[in-house]
Amino acid sequence: MQKTTRPLLWLGIGGLLSGCAVGPDFHAPTAPAVAQYTAGVQPAATVSSAGMAGAAQRFDTGMDIPGQWWTLFHSPQLDGLVRQALANSPLIAQAKATLLQASETLSGQTGATRYPQVDLRLGAVRQQIDTAAIGIPNVPQVGPFSLFNASLNVSYTVDAFGANSRMLEGLQAQVNMQAEELRAAQLTLAGNVVTAAIRQASLQAQITQTAQMLDLQRQQLTIMEQRLAAGGIAERDVKNQRTLVAQSAASLPSLQQQLQQVGHQLAVYLGKAPAQLDSQPLDLAKLTLPETLPLSLPSALARQRPDIRAAEATLHQASAQVGVATAGLYPQLTLSGSAGAEQTHISDIANSLNVWSIGLNLMQPLFHGGELRAKKRSAVAAYDAAAAAYQQTVLQALQQVADGLRALENDAQALQARTLAAENAEDSLSITRQQYQAGGVSHLALLDAQRQSLQTGLDRTVAQSARLADTAALLQALGGGWWNASPDTGAAP
Repeated sequence: MQKTTRPLLWLGIGGLLSGCAVGPDFHAPTAPAVAQYTAGVQPAATVSSAGMAGAAQRFDTGMDIPGQWWTLFHSPQLDGLVRQALANSPLIAQAKATLLQASETLSGQTGATRYPQVDLRLGAVRQQIDTAAIGIPNVPQVGPFSLFNASLNVSYTVDAFGANSRMLEGLQAQVNMQAEELRAAQLTLAGNVVTAAIRQASLQAQITQTAQMLDLQRQQLTIMEQRLAAGGIAERDVKNQRTLVAQSAASLPSLQQQLQQVGHQLAVYLGKAPAQLDSQPLDLAKLTLPETLPLSLPSALARQRPDIRAAEATLHQASAQVGVATAGLYPQLTLSGSAGAEQTHISDIANSLNVWSIGLNLMQPLFHGGELRAKKRSAVAAYDAAAAAYQQTVLQALQQVADGLRALENDAQALQARTLAAENAEDSLSITRQQYQAGGVSHLALLDAQRQSLQTGLDRTVAQSARLADTAALLQALGGGWWNASPDTGAAP
């Protein structure tokens, strides 16, 4: 066999050996073995009531979640807020940069391990050799001279037991995990914007209704004070009314504070300072409650939720690290070679090839004080921890969907009761107004009926906003439909 073919033979043997990778091959965890999310009977639909956000909601297991799930509320203003947040939030920019970092780390490590390393070296030295000092006294002394060298060096570490392959597998899993973290960040941000916008609209409506109710209570107090002066009522009744007025007045600053805080939070979601928020609160009455909601099966949830997929990628990475630690117990084979020229005149460098070398290095760990086996045991423990974390993530996801389903069921029942109370209060106000016009009741009685109507309307507003917010929470818990997202939303594909 000619000498020139031997390096090619070694590279061929290395390529064959690199097909063997020690350590476990990763297999995706099995899907949750449950048929439904909640214990007992899982409702197919909720009850209904009249008015805004009162439609019955039906859960459809065959319906897919739209990529822009927030558009189910049919609010262009809400859609604009979510798109603005996805485009400008620093959290999304951070997640994208982290994903790019992981991708570039994988690319760099792939180039460093899968291909030979080739380096060009150029050098020049000026030196003087004392022949007598090195034991050659009878040779004439040579004056200072220049030595120029140029060489091409090639080295390649054969991945005989898959250490590099497993390392790249782990880095790819890291890239996948960061991609899922980006999706999770986008899903969370969209859900937070929707929830904050609904809460902002609800608080604005509550402030308006509370202010109206406070005005009526003050009118009642004025009439009662006049009647007290005339001896028509007891002072205790007036004091009770004053207490009621004070309590209602005290609730307004708290509502204002909550409104301001949610506005500040919404500004941060949009990538702005609180002082830069220029959008007005949504009109709660202009939001449409989705009547048909997609409901993925539990077995499909693990393939949809970004946090579950990220936990699976972390588990995959831990599995690959077990392979890396296992390969560290086996020999490492490195091939190297160089060719170049070394001349005393730089013009002669390109005329001849007078320096070359071919090397083979085999390194077998013998004694490291138990370090290598301890690293393998540590990697196995890390894999077990990642497996437990994956199972916990799945359980929490199932819980969130179950909570969302029960919340919508209870929200619908609460809104139905609040609507009935509001309708009765409206009927009572209508009757009282007719009696007042006929002179059958006092102005005080009319004001009290108006106050009760406003109070039941306020309670109904709270119930309506809770139903809207819990609908958004369920869509978010189901994964948000990122797989159907279009690029123009800023969502990860």
